[in-house]
Amino acid sequence: MSLDSSSPDASPFRNEPTSRDEAPQFVLPLVVRIEKAAPPARTDALETAARAVLVMLSDERSLDEGEWAQAVRDWQDARIRKVVRRARGAEWRRAEALPGITVSGESAEVRVFPPVPLDGWPKDLARLQVSGTELDDPEPPLAADPTAQPVIWLNPDLDMTAGKTMAQAGHGAQLAWWELSDKERDAWRAAGFPLAVRTADLARWPELTTSGLPLVRDAGFTEIAPGLTVAVEGYDRVGALPDHVHRAATWN
Repeated sequence: MSLDSSSPDASPFRNEPTSRDEAPQFVLPLVVRIEKAAPPARTDALETAARAVLVMLSDERSLDEGEWAQAVRDWQDARIRKVVRRARGAEWRRAEALPGITVSGESAEVRVFPPVPLDGWPKDLARLQVSGTELDDPEPPLAADPTAQPVIWLNPDLDMTAGKTMAQAGHGAQLAWWELSDKERDAWRAAGFPLAVRTADLARWPELTTSGLPLVRDAGFTEIAPGLTVAVEGYDRVGALPDHVHRAATWN
């Protein structure tokens, strides 16, 4: 599938009707843990959500004849939807009891679940809040280097909630994944899926969106109008990541 901005017809995110609409529709559920006394930092939550999508795509249960493989294939054959909900306390414990994978960042915890039909959410997930998820960074994030690790650049013109932005970061990670060979995917996973999520400089955004990079075109169903939200840079270097960006595997 071409992901270049010059061929949006192939995009699973565009708002116009496509052949993908004829397939059964699925959604990838993600739940971020937000305790009142200790919410995660926004950037850490964004990056942890992006890694959670990669962990789901690369998990043995999602591949070949694994128990989640058919659901993952069906989800990827239709429109690519991700919905981020939030949980704390007993809500989080109930979510953790369901089949899925919890991915941990510096302060964030995100649990990703195998895809479900749009109207087939497990009740312990369906009751969780989805709108208005907001988080802050206590300090500005460090500058990101796309020569050292993949960088998911966010459109600087958009104002999205943390939950919406987590879904967009996940979309960007998935597009990068689709561009990679099996060998490159294995290397990225072995390195712990290092990546960064940052808001692009306003002056550089036009360059990022016209350089042939994977681009996310949001369908505009929630919060924002249809249009470009994410560009992914540096994904083609995952086969030779420097040691300093390697991470321990932080999922279970």
